[in-house]
Amino acid sequence: MSRVWSDGVIAGSLGAGSLAAGSLAAGFLAVVLLAAGPARAQAPGAAPAARVIDRCVLVVDVASGARVHRDGDCGARHAPESTFKVPLALIGFETGLLTGPHDPVWRYDGSFKAPKRDHKDVDPVIWERDSVVWFSRELVKRLAARDGAGAFGVWVARLNYGNQDVSGDPGKNNGLTNAWLSSSLKISPEEQTAFVRRLLRDDLPASAQAIGKTRAIIPEFAAEGGWTLHGKTGSSEVAKTADGRQDHGWFVGWAQKDGRTLAFAIHERTRNPPAGEAAGPRLRASVLRDFPKWAEQVGGATTPK
Repeated sequence: MSRVWSDGVIAGSLGAGSLAAGSLAAGFLAVVLLAAGPARAQAPGAAPAARVIDRCVLVVDVASGARVHRDGDCGARHAPESTFKVPLALIGFETGLLTGPHDPVWRYDGSFKAPKRDHKDVDPVIWERDSVVWFSRELVKRLAARDGAGAFGVWVARLNYGNQDVSGDPGKNNGLTNAWLSSSLKISPEEQTAFVRRLLRDDLPASAQAIGKTRAIIPEFAAEGGWTLHGKTGSSEVAKTADGRQDHGWFVGWAQKDGRTLAFAIHERTRNPPAGEAAGPRLRASVLRDFPKWAEQVGGATTPK
């Protein structure tokens, strides 16, 4: 079982001030308990601490393909979640189902059964910015209705995206709505950066116009050190297991500064993640802070696999 998030903070989550106050209180409590002895280091019933159990950081030079920074297992494949909105936008623009940053505008339908935050009219810019799942599903369904049920799979294969498996969950016939959401479609950080490089080098089987329109709607963020990052998050929460709750998140895209353009893919799995947060935005916040140290360590501090 998994729960796919729309890459936003869940309603009712704590604000920054409350989180800071909670952290101070937790720190004080830990000191008091530690002084009381090892047996009382954690209060009964306290939530287990969050712990990153798997992380890949991969940064490559777009022009040359040279590795700038790599840390962790970047060859393992994971469900792309909402990072799939990047290739899906390209498919939409190339097939004419999408025509511009604000065209078309599709109205929310109650049959979509989306979170309340997504009960709104959505255009391509809003779709990428707010990570609206129902818009993705509607785009794929309209492609299938117009060009046939197999058209979606043909496009994913044409783009050489990950394992290219759009069958969906076994026995559920939901490939057109769920293949990329904790389901059959998988991609590695290595493959993600390769796709981003191709997108930026106009090296994909689509028109220059469709590629340019796709790049234009990817959200932009200011990072530390004067870097500007363009990228898409992806998130999913795994149901509680014997080892505790787990989630996984992505932040995938490209960074620019002083004439340099770097493609990046960061993926992370966390055990006992903070309640009320989607993994992708949580990961993005750390990437915006840490990106300069990766960009300036050419070929450095890596454990490639």
